[in-house]
Parts: sequence; C-alpha cells; structure tokens
Amino acid sequence: MNWRDTALTPGQRAEALLAEMTLEEKIAQLGSAWPGHDQGGGDVAPMQDVFARGNVPFEQARANGIGHITRVFGTAPVTASEGAARVVALQTEVVEETRLGVPAIVHEECLTGFTTLGATVYPTSLAWAATFDPGLVERMSGAIGEDMRACGVHQGLSPVLDVVRDYRWGRVEETMGEDPYLVGMTASGYVRGLQNAGIIATLKHFAGYSASRAARNHAPVSIGWRELRDVILLPFEMAVREGGARSVMAAYVDLDGLPASAHEPLLTEILRDEWGFEGVVVSDYWSIAFLKTMHGIADSTGQAGARALSAGLDVELPDTLCYGKELIELVRSGEVAESLVDRAALRLLTQKAELGLLDPGWTAEVSEVDLDSARNRAIAREMAEKSVVLLANDGVLPLDARKIAVVGPCADDPLAFLGCYSYPNHVLPHHPGLGMGLEVPSLLESLRAELPDAEITSHAGCPIRDEDRSGFADAVAAARDADVCVAVVGDRAGMFGQGTSGEGCDAADLSLPGVQDELLTELLATSTPVVIVVVSGRPYALGAHAGQAAALVQAFMPGEEGGPALAGILSGRVVPSGKLPVQIPRLAGGSPHTYLHPPLGGNSEGISNLDPTPLFPFGHGISYTRYEYSNLELSAAEIPTDGELSVSVEVANVGERAGEEVVQLYLRDPWAQVARPVRQLTGFARVGLAAGERAKVTFTLHADRTGYTGADLRRIVEPGTIEVFAGPSAGDTPCSASFELTGPARTPAHDRVLTTPVTVTPLTK
Repeated sequence: MNWRDTALTPGQRAEALLAEMTLEEKIAQLGSAWPGHDQGGGDVAPMQDVFARGNVPFEQARANGIGHITRVFGTAPVTASEGAARVVALQTEVVEETRLGVPAIVHEECLTGFTTLGATVYPTSLAWAATFDPGLVERMSGAIGEDMRACGVHQGLSPVLDVVRDYRWGRVEETMGEDPYLVGMTASGYVRGLQNAGIIATLKHFAGYSASRAARNHAPVSIGWRELRDVILLPFEMAVREGGARSVMAAYVDLDGLPASAHEPLLTEILRDEWGFEGVVVSDYWSIAFLKTMHGIADSTGQAGARALSAGLDVELPDTLCYGKELIELVRSGEVAESLVDRAALRLLTQKAELGLLDPGWTAEVSEVDLDSARNRAIAREMAEKSVVLLANDGVLPLDARKIAVVGPCADDPLAFLGCYSYPNHVLPHHPGLGMGLEVPSLLESLRAELPDAEITSHAGCPIRDEDRSGFADAVAAARDADVCVAVVGDRAGMFGQGTSGEGCDAADLSLPGVQDELLTELLATSTPVVIVVVSGRPYALGAHAGQAAALVQAFMPGEEGGPALAGILSGRVVPSGKLPVQIPRLAGGSPHTYLHPPLGGNSEGISNLDPTPLFPFGHGISYTRYEYSNLELSAAEIPTDGELSVSVEVANVGERAGEEVVQLYLRDPWAQVARPVRQLTGFARVGLAAGERAKVTFTLHADRTGYTGADLRRIVEPGTIEVFAGPSAGDTPCSASFELTGPARTPAHDRVLTTPVTVTPLTK
C-alpha cells in the first residue's frame, strides 16, 4: 500500500506512511518548530523568553521530519510575499532534506483576522457575538481563511470558545460572551467559514480557562462537573458536532488539580469517546512543558510528554520540548507504549493527507493576495456596524448639533478599536517604526468625515490607564462650550500587562481603567448633554454615570472599520442593532455575576446587602426604531421527553425607520433535580424589518434542549413544566407560555439535539 496513492482514503494513506516510519520519525511528527522566534523583538506568547531560549536550529529540528511550522507570518513583520516565500523555502527544506519528505502543517493566529502585517483587522470575538449573526461570522472567517490559504497556511488557532464567567478576566475580549448557546452558534459559524476555505480551525481553550479563580490568567480552576458540562463544554461540543471542527487546543489551567493538557477524561473520554471527534488535539504554547514547570506533575520534560500523550494530546506547539529525545528514550525503555505514539501520529498524518500534503508531486502553493482588500473591509464594516450596542438614549442620538466636543482617551486612538491578537497591538509594539501597517481611522477622524458641517473640538482629558488628571480642565472646558459632548472611554489591548485588556491583562475590579471614571464625573457635571461611548474588551460598571448621561453606547473593540461604524451610529446613518453578549454591571466592586444564575444568584432580598442586578441585562440593545412582540404560540401543550414542538412569536417594527431586531427565546425549568438558571437562551434570530413591517419567528424546540446534568452527574431530560419567554433581552421578555414534558425521564444519547432551528416568515401588514 503506497501512502502517496490518492485512490486510498486519508486514513489508509496515513496508516501506510506510519508503517514506513522509524520511532524517531513518528515522534518528530508530534512536534513543531518555530523558525525566527528570536527575530520578533519581543514576546508574542506567554513565557516565550524562557522556553524559546533553548530552541535548536531549524535544520536540526526538522531532521526526522516535523509536524507543524509555527507563525512564519505572526512573529516578526513580513509582507505577504516575503512570508509566502519563507513558507515555500521552509517546506522545500523539509521535503527535500528528510528521508520521507512529508511537508509540515503551517499554523498562524487568526482571532481578529490573519495575524500578519497589513492584514484586515476585524472586530474582536466579543463583537462577533454582539451581532447575534453566525452567518455573518461565517462570511468573515471564510474571507480570513482564503487569505491565509493563499499564503501557504493550513491551520488557524481560532476560535476561542471560553464562556465568560468573570468579567475581570483579561481575555474576555477574545470570547463570545457569557451564554454557552450563543458561543456555540457563533463559533460553529466561524469554524464552517474557515474550514470551507481550506484552513483547519482550532477550538480553544479546552477547557475551563475562563473559570479561573479571581479571573487571573492561568490560575487554577475550581469547577464542578455540572457547570463544566452544562456551561463550559457545550460550545465545544456544538463546534465539533455542528461545525465539524478538526482541531482542539488543550488549555493551560488545571481543573481541580488535574491540568487540562494531561486530562484524559477531557481529551479522550469526552472529546473523542462521547462526541466522536476524529481530529487532532494540539497543546497551547508550551502547555506540556508547564506540566513540569508550573503544575509540578512531571519531574522531567519526557515525563511531561508522557503524561500529555497518554491523556490524548497529539501535537506539541509551538516547538518541541517534551515530544523529543527524552520521550523517545521512555518509549524504547518500555515505560511509554509505542502504541500511544502511533495513535497520535496517525491522527496528524491523516490530517496531512486530508490537506493534500501527502499527494505525489506536492509543492507549497502560494499566490499573490491583497490582505486588506475592499471585500475584507466591507465585511469588517458590516460586522462593526452590527456589533455596536446602543444601551440608552434620551433622544440626543442621532446627533443633531453644530458644536460637538469629542473627548476622552479613546477618541483619537485607533488602536483602541483593535484586539489583543490584532497585529498592530500584538506584534508591532515591538517595531514602533512601522506604524500600524494599514488604515485605521479614529472615531474623531471618522466623525469629522461623517459630519463635515459640524464644528468638532477634541481633548483626550486623560490617558487610558495612567493616573494623570492634567488634561481634565481642557476636556471639561471643551464640553461646556459645545452643544453635545461625546466622551469616548475604554481600553487599550495588550499582552501580559502591557494593556488594560487582553491576555495577561486582568482587572482588579470593573471600574474604567485609570482615572476615566473621574473624567466622566466632571464632564457629566457640566450642563452639556454627554454621550458616553465605551470602546472596551470587557463590560465596565457604568452605574455611577448612567443616570446622568444623555446616551450610552458600547462597542467591543470593533476593528479597523470601528471608527466609521461608530460615526455612522452616532450620526444616524446606521440604525443600531447590536445586543449585549455579556451584562453591563452596575457596581465596579460587585460580585462577579452571570445572567445564567439560579434564583439564589439574583437579588434575594433579606439575604445579602449586595444587589447583583446588572445595569443592562444580557441580550439588551435598543434602536432608533421600536419593536413590539405579540402572539406567542406553542404548537402543542405537551410533548414527550423525546419530542419537539414549535414556538412562534410575532415581532413588528412600529417605528419610523427600517432596522434589524434580534428576537430571543429563553427557557426556564422551574422544578428540577438541581438548581437551574432563571433564564437560559435557547434560540435567536436576527430579523430585518422595514417601518411598519411584521414577521413571525418560529423556533423548533426539541426536548433535548431542556436537558441538564442531573443529581447523579448524568444528562437528563425529565418530565415537568417548561416555561418559555420571548423578547428583546433576558431582562425584557413580554411574551411567555409553558408546556409539559410527559413520559419517563430519559438520558439523551450522544447525538442529542444541540440547536434550535428558526424560520422567519414575513406577514402582510
């Protein structure tokens, strides 16, 4: 059987190739190499300065072949053509200078777009979720994938499926919010788009990373199996089964003492045995080495590799430390079974066959590509416009003023629009002479272009995070002299403490960074109406300002087109339609809180003096038009515990402008074996309506969608009453009904229904 025979299946070809490999060649496929890691001028991964110090030259690293090549484009600045040429050269070396000539998989980051110089920077993942539009996310990731494929890349290290549990965590901007169903639907869209373009999507971080103690990066995770199953794992299951994801990345954290990178129940029993995942599990960067250096469950790199390999972790990234010489010695001594090596290598080789890397005559194919094309920017603009959330408005918006003061530290800072893993914030801070690499207008620039007849003045007022109040007086004076003040506050993304949001940039509380809250207080004390625009990677507590502000606008790092998108919202050219994928807290020091809470997690009078009720609830977002909900109907009053029914509701645009409304369906199980959430999103639809139009939105709800992890830690669908609610947010559900689940309790199979299909039917006026 010839492994280059394209008439065979990818699995058969991988088996044939594996049979020809020596032990050294097989283990080499489980490793990676990071050529040029020392040319970036600064760290782009955690503890890079420690672990990358001992990297061997590439010609030595690939001597027996190699599994992955790491971040040719995303480490140090290169143009698309320079990076593509480097990929071709490295692959040629691997093919021509190794015995079997098996090419490597080339991977890159792609969280806000292809993370390379000059590539389109799309909004952050939290902004994707605010659109409640998985189809748009799929179009975006398809464009990202096409650009990466043209440059010779095969795998993208996205999307992030961590469900937000504490807003103080630095990586909230990288998530898709606090509801597992919204995360799963959005992520599945991203996966489909990327993989349809020929790029392997990588689900991360598996699992529990966002539930770390005190929201501290890499901190231990104390989590029960019920929360893990029902909240944390659901999006991953959806992205595997509904999205078809072909790679999963193990997380850094430990769960109740067992690190995820050595967690056989997660990596094998759940992921593969239950969900049927057949792809490749990769490590987060150096997470296998962390088993020795940070978790202390292995006394050598070889033992760390053995623990990870046994648990089901297939490939070590970003370079080879633990799947190398020491692991080979453990296999030769019989301490580690060679069958474990074969298992992982077969998975990786099958993936290479699927990518065409084992085809006869394979060469690294690259092509010229415009990484910031008009198509890309149009998608980025649409994503930004649909992600902006109008929280409150007393009528001051849309803007109709001659004199406008645009103040605040984010007003004229285009970097505030870009996430932590965008190239300008991720790599270019180490190369200040290169600028941003692409055009990103600030909100100030965009408003001046949007409102050419207005007189616009601007003062920063204060820095984003430094405690410098010297600019307060100028900003306040500008506000007093204006008809309206637009105060633009929020975050600057960075890495490992270099920003106020992003990886390793965790927050002590939910106050705006630095002295921005003080600046808002002084601006609001003027007689001028103040529109507060928050451009941030996490929700901040706005309770102290909400009652005085004329309007509140939230943008979750809306990308390179964020300035024009926000300007269009403020001017009224664009009708806002974004919805909150997280809540907006009232108090900065209040207990971390998610809308997915049982009754005791809410405001229980007489139990505590602290009220966790948010300022704005999950799903909230208003518009420049108005919508009314009515006529919620169920197709049946009762269904069996393995049945389904239809839930329909009518929504009408009763305002004067066309718009898009996100219709949301929630469930509640009032009597269950364990405490259940008071509201839980089970379906949604973005509906476009002209003024005066009405539509019927119908959800097909299967009984499996009411299931949960029961008292015995097995999933259960049990008989009883289920309440349904429909409306514009979790806190505003004007339509409700209930039905009965009948018959015996059941444990749904692993092919249980995960989604709630929805159809939208226009109604005559």
